[in-house]
Amino acid sequence: MEILKSIENFTLEMIFPSQCVCCGKKGPALCNDCTKSIKLLNVQKCPCCEKSITDSGKLCSDCKQTDYPIKRLLVATSYKDPEIPKLVHLFKYRFISELQLGIGEILLKALAKHEMEIPNLIIPIPLHSFRLRWRGFNQSELLANYIGKNLIPGIELEVNNEIIKRTRYSTPQMKVKKYSERQKNILGAFQANPELENKIQGKKILLVDDICTTGSTLIECAKALQALNPRSISAIVIARQS
Repeated sequence: MEILKSIENFTLEMIFPSQCVCCGKKGPALCNDCTKSIKLLNVQKCPCCEKSITDSGKLCSDCKQTDYPIKRLLVATSYKDPEIPKLVHLFKYRFISELQLGIGEILLKALAKHEMEIPNLIIPIPLHSFRLRWRGFNQSELLANYIGKNLIPGIELEVNNEIIKRTRYSTPQMKVKKYSERQKNILGAFQANPELENKIQGKKILLVDDICTTGSTLIECAKALQALNPRSISAIVIARQS
């Protein structure tokens, strides 16, 4: 099987040489120069009200009084950057899994820039099994793995994709226009495994996803995880779409 896969990769490389999807230069799917050219956000906002500027995307003082389940949300870059929608589309819908390297590096730089605390456990937002079979990979899991392997030099942080599962298939959030409908669309779509509470209890959790719009997906995941008594739940995304 490995030999066949190697032959397939070699053949694809001969027919479709690797090149940067932004500048076209031969090499990785997102070259170093283009990765560096994508600007990180200098300021972060409260993930709940999206109005108050806060340190590394923490909840503002008012929203801390609510039951919002995510302690902080770090948004790496702006969705208004024309390259970001393009990269996300190619990553998710043209199945260019190699983009995990460039996008993962952008997330790492954002984590370093805003000095976000080191998590005990990284959890990617899960895909429904139907969509996972269709895409062939979970883009959030690829990014979570990249962060886990590279956030601390010489130390690999644990990434777990078994604690929480997507139990209900739903329309992709980006296709649902109204905020209220987005909330209904994703409501109750995730379930945490109570048998793995020892993995979560008292731990600092980092959720990883690609794009956040209303935050409904992250919120539903965080609510499911709360039942397992984590110390805190934070999240990171490439960009937030208004």
